[in-house]
Amino acid sequence: MPSSAQSHARSHALLLLQKLLNLRDSASPLTLVLDTLEQSAKPLISEFLSRAKATKSKTLFLSLSTLRKPPNVDIFIKARHKPPETLRAELTSHFPPGTPGHAHKVLLIIDSLNPLAQALPSSLSLFLSSLITPLVSVVGVYHADVPLVLAGGRAGVSDGGGGWNEYEPHPLTTLCHLATAVLRVGSLYQAVERRKAENRSLPAPEWGLAEGREGVLVGLGGGKGGGNGAEDGFVLEMEMRRRSGRSVAEKFVLVPRALQVSVPVQSADGNGKGKIEASRLFLLSDHPAFRDPSDDQGGAGGEGDEEMETTFNLGLTEKQRKDREGIVLPYFDAQKDIGAGEGGRILYEMGREDDFDDEEDEI
Repeated sequence: MPSSAQSHARSHALLLLQKLLNLRDSASPLTLVLDTLEQSAKPLISEFLSRAKATKSKTLFLSLSTLRKPPNVDIFIKARHKPPETLRAELTSHFPPGTPGHAHKVLLIIDSLNPLAQALPSSLSLFLSSLITPLVSVVGVYHADVPLVLAGGRAGVSDGGGGWNEYEPHPLTTLCHLATAVLRVGSLYQAVERRKAENRSLPAPEWGLAEGREGVLVGLGGGKGGGNGAEDGFVLEMEMRRRSGRSVAEKFVLVPRALQVSVPVQSADGNGKGKIEASRLFLLSDHPAFRDPSDDQGGAGGEGDEEMETTFNLGLTEKQRKDREGIVLPYFDAQKDIGAGEGGRILYEMGREDDFDDEEDEI
């Protein structure tokens, strides 16, 4: 069983992730979401949007790769072929002008940071910092499997400049340094298969680009969810940077559920409120495939050693137990009091092979 300190740390990490998803207490002004071809970040973005809708927060969606307006989005902005100044002015025009205590919070979703990283490699941090206010939380998605072009081609956003310079820091490095929270999504099915291989001391299996096979982009047999995590959930790895500089890292499993809100009509009991179905969120170590076997055997270990599953009997019969308790070992007699000031004594019985010498005995 985990100690009290470990239980407190696990509960604290779970609470931090809940605050981050619910946009409470300005947990993270800039959240970076890293996804791959094996696991998309769309379920996590949908979770952010549904929770923001439940808390009546304003949601903005900056689209660089999405064609249609997603659910629970208030304002949908297309960013392709727009200069950064125009984007910044259009986004800030929808921000609330009130003070933090008298205005609703705003959630800004950027569906893909790769075009911005390609077009604005040197001014990407300045562009994102200009969008962050005490009332605005920015969540950006970066596709880790999409490489950046070193040439001067422009991808989606018009800035009149070149591309990424190989002598400058990589935009992903800049984003990870700038973000106050980094969330990495992964396939739960693949994590379980790697865990099974680790338990059997076998090489960990690989999927997709990690296979190193020509022409393979997405691995086959990656789970029933098909890379979206909609059925069995997905692995969510959190790295939270506190204001003190301390980092909190933990792995979770998020099973998203659709936000079910009924149509605002009068129901049988007279109110028109809908019912919100929350998602399931728990630690990866609590998953049955990742649970430590010693935790399950800890409670059964104190019941007795005769319950071990073996092909032979390791227990004692009642007669053998009584005979064992009735044996008096020799050192018990030496511990008895034999008089004040006499100390201990040596109990030794002469054997047939022993040679008794009077002179040695006198010494």
